Amino acid sequence: MTQSVTSISVSTRGQGLYEITAQVVDWARSLALKSGLLTVYVQHTSASLTVQENADPDVTRDLRDFFRRLAPEDDPHYRHTIEGPDDMPAHIKAALTATSISIPIVNSAPALGTWQGIYLFEHRSIPHRRTVICHAIGE
Repeated sequence: MTQSVTSISVSTRGQGLYEITAQVVDWARSLALKSGLLTVYVQHTSASLTVQENADPDVTRDLRDFFRRLAPEDDPHYRHTIEGPDDMPAHIKAALTATSISIPIVNSAPALGTWQGIYLFEHRSIPHRRTVICHAIGE
């Protein structure tokens, strides 16, 4: 059994989904594992990860807009406001999504479907540099 870990730095421009599929797939293929499991994890509490359709950009825009409506900024019920009006909604969005995803490795590559892409979901309004950790185990 072999294990390997790497990190990917993602620069965001504000709220939205940022595709990281190519970086993750390229790294996983470089390991030449015939089969195994890939875990992708984001080291932040105001960003998350998702696997979504990567053929139509309207999907990612609609997701961003839906979550903006679901957890709006400046809600008077928020107690945590010291880090700005977008911070508490970002924490809510991250809690409702995922900080890690697992993908099988089959024939040396993540077994993504035809239209599936891996995305970092930035929930803050201002640009950030996010760290995504990838861990693969297999043979």
